[in-house]
Amino acid sequence: MSTDSTQSWYIVKKKSDHCEIVPAATLTESKSEIIEQWGPFGSMEEAIARRIGLIRAGKCQPQ
Repeated sequence: MSTDSTQSWYIVKKKSDHCEIVPAATLTESKSEIIEQWGPFGSMEEAIARRIGLIRAGKCQPQ
């Protein structure tokens, strides 16, 4: 079993308008840079799928 299955993931939008997928453990480290956040998601795959939806909706810029 990998650690991905027990960890929560978040999508965070930073000042550059790019959205990054970060584990919950690192979320508090960069709180001041975050404009918007979505989550938690149960797996990285789910977070990736949601980020694609946010890019298509114009909420995030692709990297």
